[in-house]
Amino acid sequence: MKSRNIAFLLAFLAALIYGISFTVAKEVMPVYIQPFGFILLRVLGATLLFWGVGIFLKKEKIEVKDYPRLLLAAIFGIALNQLSFFKGLSMTTPINASVIMVCSPIIVLIFSSFLLNEKATKKKLLGIFIGLFGAVLLIIFGKDIGSASNASLGNLLVLVNASSYALYLILIKNLTKKYHAITLAKWLYLIGLFMVIPFGFSELSVVNWESLPLPIIYRIGFIIVFTSFMTYMFNLFAIKELKPTTLSIFIYLQPVIASSYALLVGSDSLNLIKIGSTILIFIGVYLVTRKPKEALD
Repeated sequence: MKSRNIAFLLAFLAALIYGISFTVAKEVMPVYIQPFGFILLRVLGATLLFWGVGIFLKKEKIEVKDYPRLLLAAIFGIALNQLSFFKGLSMTTPINASVIMVCSPIIVLIFSSFLLNEKATKKKLLGIFIGLFGAVLLIIFGKDIGSASNASLGNLLVLVNASSYALYLILIKNLTKKYHAITLAKWLYLIGLFMVIPFGFSELSVVNWESLPLPIIYRIGFIIVFTSFMTYMFNLFAIKELKPTTLSIFIYLQPVIASSYALLVGSDSLNLIKIGSTILIFIGVYLVTRKPKEALD
């Protein structure tokens, strides 16, 4: 199998895991573990896994000139990304969160235009406006129903997460060409761990571990092993072959997977605001990612 096809497969598997994770994580917090405490547990577990695997690989030294970019990638790809996502998810619903995440390709284009000098056509600018309007519509009018304690603020925090992840994809791209995925992951998570400790220590310290039901422990394990460890591995390998904008397109699958799983287990429901916002965001993403037609001779 060609390396590019493998990259597409890994990106799909990452999207599949992320889609399921919206509901799995929501079932854990905030009832059993508060979001920041859960993030600290997640990052700590992933850090141990990556450094454990790294023992069996050839040691690779990070060049001093790459430290600033690595630090920024840890901020936007681990700390801000995960803290804002879990906090937002604890306030909103799995379907709301997955719909907001679809904005990522739009935000990648915005950042790419400023940082990578990628040209934004009028059609792409229209797509940005339509997509972000759909996101704003969901943020403002998303109702606090069911397990959503503050859907508007939760949706806004998930948008911060999507923006952070988009910037992370751009920052990490060049580093994946120089270093092994495990090398990057173990340093990203180690740096990120020190960043999330001040936010999550107090919440994690009050968890009553003895009272946690076994299904909840399984869900925590799923988030640590699959959502944190496996997906970061998959994406780091995939981005070696794919552009940030291409990789971000796989986020399209997340609302489909997340909605299907959430509806299947009964953790969320659909309404007109969610459906309308989803349509607007997908139209925006389509315009942003659509390749221009070649000029006729």
